[in-house]
Amino acid sequence: MSADDAADTQGISPADAGRLNEAKEKIAQELGKIIVGQQDVIEEILIGLFSQGHVLLEGVPGLAKTLMISTLAKTLDLSFSRIQFTPDLMPADVTGTEIMEEDRATGHRDFRFMQGPLFANIVLADEINRTPPKTQASLLEGMQERQVTVGRTRHPLPAPFFVLATQNPIEQEGTYPLPEAQQDRFMFKVYVEYPSFDDEFEVARRTTGVKVAEVQPVLTAEEIMRLQDLVRQVPVSDHVVRYALSLVRQTRVGSEGVPDFVDELVGWGAGPRAVQFLILGGKARALLEGRFHVSVEDIQKLAKPVLRHRMVVNFAAESDGVTSDEVIDRIVASTPTTEDELSRDARFQKIFAS
Repeated sequence: MSADDAADTQGISPADAGRLNEAKEKIAQELGKIIVGQQDVIEEILIGLFSQGHVLLEGVPGLAKTLMISTLAKTLDLSFSRIQFTPDLMPADVTGTEIMEEDRATGHRDFRFMQGPLFANIVLADEINRTPPKTQASLLEGMQERQVTVGRTRHPLPAPFFVLATQNPIEQEGTYPLPEAQQDRFMFKVYVEYPSFDDEFEVARRTTGVKVAEVQPVLTAEEIMRLQDLVRQVPVSDHVVRYALSLVRQTRVGSEGVPDFVDELVGWGAGPRAVQFLILGGKARALLEGRFHVSVEDIQKLAKPVLRHRMVVNFAAESDGVTSDEVIDRIVASTPTTEDELSRDARFQKIFAS
């Protein structure tokens, strides 16, 4: 840890760092009763939760994405709502609507707001790419502002508020790809991969028997909000911030100091929200591991889930089968990790001066 980090840790103690690490272990223990494997996915979901971000999960059907999210809600003792997105779903079906009510005693009529399923601590937007853009957009205000506006009235959403959306990558007919502006509202885009042989063996063994495991809640809403506040207090050195900036700014085609392969393969790059989420995610990851300072490794570990949906490869890259993850790997590999190397490299001097 650098001197800058040590000087900034006055507000965070090792005991504070241990609180989130202990919470992570308890949650993982409870999830492990139901969910087999998928440790990286679970960690990224927890980082998103404690960073007050939202997470988009992508994977083929049958990988327990919905089960993972509903089980997480049970371990956190939070209200949970599942919205099945379909082509005929309307915005009011998500946010709620005003209905006319009559007082039988006086005959007076008035509007009353009926809350939609968005009013829950954890909201599962299942198969979000199966509903038209108008309904997809009904999530935007809630995700960004933690409120819903119906008519002229604003209705605050419960705290904590966490949206987890799923989408299947293989179906095209009857789907509506999420616009880039809406994808940018998600802190992470997480790929859910097929399980290993051993994990799938355990899944088959567990799910074809009689015994059904029960999970116990380990954190209340109040405890989660305290841990979210704690994440914000984690110090981060100027060098780590510059490193995060260097990764994000290298995705922006045509800018000073951008590598040639980015100009050749990328259509457009990530905006400032990517830097914010890299740093916030790094803070949460540090605390989840029992540390109270952010490292370059934390930023590297989160580069793909933060950047993969914020940068778009061009037609040339698609035709060659190059993915955004491969471009991110090349950016990370070509970026110096130490402060001295970054400051001496002429290319990064251009990036920081632009």
